[in-house]
Amino acid sequence: MMKKEMLFAFAAFFFMSLSAITGVYAGKEEEKIITISKDKMDVSGDKKDDTVYIKGVFYEEGAAFLKEIFLEVAASDGKTYKAELSGGYEPLLEFEDLNQDNIRDIYISIPTGGSGGLSNYYLYTLRDFQLTDLTVPGSLVINSQYENEYKATVSIQETGKSYFFDLRDRRKEYERLGLYINGKLSEPTELIVNPYSTLKVTSVEGKKGLMGVQRISGAYNADTIAFVESFWLYEEGKWMLKNIKVMKMNSRGSSKN
Repeated sequence: MMKKEMLFAFAAFFFMSLSAITGVYAGKEEEKIITISKDKMDVSGDKKDDTVYIKGVFYEEGAAFLKEIFLEVAASDGKTYKAELSGGYEPLLEFEDLNQDNIRDIYISIPTGGSGGLSNYYLYTLRDFQLTDLTVPGSLVINSQYENEYKATVSIQETGKSYFFDLRDRRKEYERLGLYINGKLSEPTELIVNPYSTLKVTSVEGKKGLMGVQRISGAYNADTIAFVESFWLYEEGKWMLKNIKVMKMNSRGSSKN
């Protein structure tokens, strides 16, 4: 009889402990997800407001970095639509019609916190209650090379255009770094081509589009040689490159088709 009572007591203790542990973990799970932003906007096209949330999980208590970020839309049809985004700092949400269908899309930028000031970008539509990732245009493919006599060449694959830079104003620094020896390139060296540092909504040919900015650097990231701006419109289900501008920084250069 004693053994039976002890068995019941042990079983009761085990299940109570298991329930308590489960409750603690569930509580922690609920606490760590926070709402970063909440907006009411018709993003489905039915003329009724949907509620758009950006939610996240901090890396640790007191940290600024969000290791998990989510898009969540409580739509007017009574359903909830979700998408997982990459981690980062202080997500920014905008509502713009970027795919030209007269319904506002959900545009999200998430700074990564890196030294280059980079961000991740997302674009979603909820037209007809279908959450669809429209993606964003990829960075331009830019090939680059230093040349003798403190010069450099940059070629943009999408247009076939090349740009030439006279970098003699940096010769002392390049010689000190060993990049050049008496004006001769010490070894074949490429420039540093960054992905988008900015991809922002702007007017392109009178419509809402995107402008991307890529930085081209020389011997190190802060050695900025040029900024390349690309202008994009979403047409017939894809992003179309409409224009490119190259802004040279502290150097003399010219463009060539």
